[in-house]
Amino acid sequence: MTIGLSEEDRDLRDSVRGWAARHATPTVIREAVEAKVETRPQLWNGLAEQGLLGLHVAEEFGGAGYGLVELAIVVEELGRSMVPGPFLPTVVVSAVLSDAGVTGGLPALVDGSTLGAVALQPGSLKITRDGGVATLSGTSSHILGGHVGDVFLLATDSGFVLLERDRLEVTDLASYDVVRRNSEVTVDGLVLTDSEILTIDTQRVLDIAATLFAAEASGLADWAVTTSADYAKVRQQFGRAIGQFQGVKHKAARMLALAEQARVCAWDAARALTPANGVGAEEASLAAAVAGATALEAGFSVTRDCIQVLGGIGYTWEHDAHLYLRRAQSLRILLGSTASWRRRVAELTIAGARRVLSIELPPEAEAIRADVRAELAPALELEGAAQKTYLAEKGYTAPHFTAPWGKSADAVSQLVIAEELRAAKIKPHDMIIGNWVIPTLIAHGNEEQLAKFVPPSLRGDIVWCQLFSEPGAGSDLAALSTKATKVDGGWKLQGQKVWTSMARDAHWGICLARTDADAPKHKGLSYFLIDIKNSGLDIRPLREITGEALFNEVFFDDVFVPDECLVGEPGDGWKLARTTLANERVSLSNDSSLGSGGEALLSLVDGLPGGIDDEQLTVLGKVLCDAQSGGLLGLRTTLRSLTGAQPGAESSVAKLIGVEHIQQVWDVAMEWAGPSSLLGDQHRMSATQMFLNSQCMSIAGGTTNVQLNIIGERILGLPRDPEPGK
Repeated sequence: MTIGLSEEDRDLRDSVRGWAARHATPTVIREAVEAKVETRPQLWNGLAEQGLLGLHVAEEFGGAGYGLVELAIVVEELGRSMVPGPFLPTVVVSAVLSDAGVTGGLPALVDGSTLGAVALQPGSLKITRDGGVATLSGTSSHILGGHVGDVFLLATDSGFVLLERDRLEVTDLASYDVVRRNSEVTVDGLVLTDSEILTIDTQRVLDIAATLFAAEASGLADWAVTTSADYAKVRQQFGRAIGQFQGVKHKAARMLALAEQARVCAWDAARALTPANGVGAEEASLAAAVAGATALEAGFSVTRDCIQVLGGIGYTWEHDAHLYLRRAQSLRILLGSTASWRRRVAELTIAGARRVLSIELPPEAEAIRADVRAELAPALELEGAAQKTYLAEKGYTAPHFTAPWGKSADAVSQLVIAEELRAAKIKPHDMIIGNWVIPTLIAHGNEEQLAKFVPPSLRGDIVWCQLFSEPGAGSDLAALSTKATKVDGGWKLQGQKVWTSMARDAHWGICLARTDADAPKHKGLSYFLIDIKNSGLDIRPLREITGEALFNEVFFDDVFVPDECLVGEPGDGWKLARTTLANERVSLSNDSSLGSGGEALLSLVDGLPGGIDDEQLTVLGKVLCDAQSGGLLGLRTTLRSLTGAQPGAESSVAKLIGVEHIQQVWDVAMEWAGPSSLLGDQHRMSATQMFLNSQCMSIAGGTTNVQLNIIGERILGLPRDPEPGK
């Protein structure tokens, strides 16, 4: 994993990780821990020789001329390896100077001859002006890298100043972070020169720092997740690896989710604050605020959880886990409280700032666009069913399906098609459950089944439902017991299905039933197509906690299904149920980066009695951070598809946090509505009804607990749960 996405980004990561492994050895780190004071590390010249100190600095000042993303990759990796030395404060100083156009000190910061130190909070430092003379007095807040810094970037009551060490009285502090230590300075009436007072906006400095602090927090979190998972795979307790216990597995999965949130937020802030990317000031500041509010807290939480997973060994001085906890907590405190950054996210968003999540398509997209636009032109003259039929016949219902059912569209083509459909205000039929059924028929159905079911499904003439879940087989689908017995010309089905949405409206359904009771539970299932209207099913609506009845239970009492409605061979059901096409659907949300839930919550702010208070601002900021990080996870998934890269952890994490985010949205909305939310007979889109409705989201389609198992087992490689009785 890395902040970057491209092959070049991964090469940079690998290069830095390899360099760190050779130079920041356990011995080197422990020498830094046990030293009485921090000194300039011997590896510092190597960092400079690798060009890592100046990746973001213009070439004319000795740098490489890249952006903050490349720098963030390096910061993440050096944090991951706990490399001693003031790399983070040094590059914060050089990034701020570059952004401010103060170039005189850049070459020395790039070549390693000057080390930087940073204090982001003013302490009691105050600038007093008398005529044209500015003087500085007071004591700074803690200065990151102050033990070895040569040039100090210090916050004051009215902006930042940049001072040489010999202008200051520096007191080294016994630091909580025992690898990279802090100092403070005291001055009394120091007369400042014009060049020492930076004209850059204070918030811009904090945003740059938040971005790079977030990148290091991402590296710390990544180390903690990897270390925890590796330990949980081998540590034996009660006769098995502790990673097999769901308590440990689920904790590790949630650690991964937080680490991924930290990573995507740091990545996005680095992109937004790189001037060449042309992002507006408010939008860039919002991206940085999300990183400051999310990544630092995630790094702290994950490194703390790492000690819990490691148990007693993690509590020892000899293990590095406490070094990562100390570092993560120091970053979080030195940057400023998480609550203050959450409030900034909320304030910027209320004021109208939004992060635009867009993709720059490659040049070949324009040729594709011209063809698509020409093919869609006749659809503009059609309406209703005729329009949807035309779109289906041309492959636009599901462009990622293979031709002739779709357009065999790759990732770029799918995004272009989506843009053109949106621009033309044309919507193909949404097959809903059919989006899962039709790929299975295309991959495994016979010619008769394809001809009978695929075209009308694409047009919208056939509506599907899914008959999988049973009272005793929800998430454990392979445990289903609905029985299919072979008879002349077909099969007789006996059993019960539950939680079937659209069962009363659908024309056809897909049904898994057990055709071989003696086979292992995954191998004895078969995949049937059920004529909902004409098979004699007993469909009974289920009233949900909302009072509505969208779900149904369906009873099979010797329901006959002809042979031609068996897909594939008997026993193929499990394989068919898991089918996905190699050419997957690629999409990019074009709603707000905050999603419908975030925007819905924002719409309630003006109606709060007395206005929004600090506690509500903090809660709102947290909800909005989760909303935006979910959008960023989706964006990275799409970018991976465009480059042909292997899928990352983003899609699994996005599903996990997305469900919990939308539940939190309506929880908060109902609280803000106050006693009025407790009235009965609320309309369907009220906060009360949406809150109740959202409770199914962590159950339907695979529960959150199962999703945590999937993340733990498939992404982190933790051992699977034991089979019952073993």
